[in-house]
Amino acid sequence: MSAIVPFTTAEGLSRSIAEQLKQLIYAGEFKAGDRLNEAALAARMGTSRGPIREAIRILTGTGLVTPVVNRGVFVRQVSIREMLEIYDLRALVFGFAAQRAAENITEAHRSQFESLLERMEQASQSGDSNSYYDLNIEFHALILQLANSTRAHQLYDSYVKELHLYRRQNFNTPGNMRRSNLEHRRIYEAIAKGSAARAKAVAEEHIQAGRQRLLASADEK
Repeated sequence: MSAIVPFTTAEGLSRSIAEQLKQLIYAGEFKAGDRLNEAALAARMGTSRGPIREAIRILTGTGLVTPVVNRGVFVRQVSIREMLEIYDLRALVFGFAAQRAAENITEAHRSQFESLLERMEQASQSGDSNSYYDLNIEFHALILQLANSTRAHQLYDSYVKELHLYRRQNFNTPGNMRRSNLEHRRIYEAIAKGSAARAKAVAEEHIQAGRQRLLASADEK
């Protein structure tokens, strides 16, 4: 495990620990359903339990872990059936967001999209799945921002929080990253042209393709 990055405040320490825990979860050291033991983590990271507790609170906010009353905090576990239902709902909301984004895009947004797509391509080529996943989140967030719909954003975020761990694992192979980014490119091209109907269709297809990648990954286990 990498050393704790430099920090200047208690909040900085907690966020540094939260980032390390996130990477350990992504790497599979802590698996879905595992309990996070505050005392063991504090000893491992050479700190008190306070920053560990705050780091876990930060991760709870991202949806990676979930507290269970009188039992502790666990890495989020979602059934395949639940995940598939969430993907279907995400597809509807994301399609709506892309449709609205096509109506609101500006030149500044086009530059942001192009930068994200290029950086994701670089991450894909180098096999950097962690960077790719973070950039993937930014790409989707930009579309939700352009949709200018608070309710759609809230709904989408709630679905995404349920699936972070499982979606992250979809990008463990360069092939999946490449396919995902080709889908991103099609979404962007439709949005950039102001083609609302096309943007909606390819955005929904992108989420459903992710659903299929999830199923393929589950079948391999």
